[in-house]
Amino acid sequence: MPASPSSQPPATTTRKTELLAPAGNWECARAAVANGADAIYFGLPRFNARIRADNFSEKDLPELMDYLHRHGVRGLVTFNVLIFSGELETAREQLLRINEAGVDAIIVQDLGLAMMARALVPDLNLQASTQMTITSPEALAFVDRHLSLDRAVIARENSLKEIRLFHADEADAVPLETFVHGALCVAYSGQCLTSESLGQRSANRGECAQACRMTYDLVVDGEDVDLGDQRYLLSPQDLAGV
Repeated sequence: MPASPSSQPPATTTRKTELLAPAGNWECARAAVANGADAIYFGLPRFNARIRADNFSEKDLPELMDYLHRHGVRGLVTFNVLIFSGELETAREQLLRINEAGVDAIIVQDLGLAMMARALVPDLNLQASTQMTITSPEALAFVDRHLSLDRAVIARENSLKEIRLFHADEADAVPLETFVHGALCVAYSGQCLTSESLGQRSANRGECAQACRMTYDLVVDGEDVDLGDQRYLLSPQDLAGV
């Protein structure tokens, strides 16, 4: 006798996990493609949060994108720093070259740059960087209302409980991405001023000196406090959301 509808197991939705790999040079890009990456992300000189990495040049873009697309892999450019007003024309020119090269998406922090991209290259996939510090569904709704995001990488500082507040399963929801592993900034990512203050290296421009990873002594009212083996007073534990 067939089972009644009420006794059938609930339907499940199978989601394909996308493998997005970092690639700062040709060797990394080829390794990512060879090992099954669905997409890679990389920065260009000047406007990315890993400015000290090898990074691809603008001249590499046409060849790189042709190579990726021949292997069915997408290429995303990280444009994830704050832009000064005097740099907007340079950023505009880079956006045009990115679009002309067939880049699949840009990952952006600066709201002004994001609005420029929407107006200048409206068909280019626009993704909010974790550096944009989207920490709530309300913040996501506000940004999406003005930018029509294709994806949002929410703030890595969100807890699992806070992540669950985002209604990612709704039909019209912005696709979400989140970090669940790796180092965690003592402040909100990319918005710490300690590196700039102590070492003249801006965390908002990809040059963080990671002052929070150093050892410190605790002094209260001029007296040293014995903390035993606890020396990394500003360094938070790594993410563990897997």
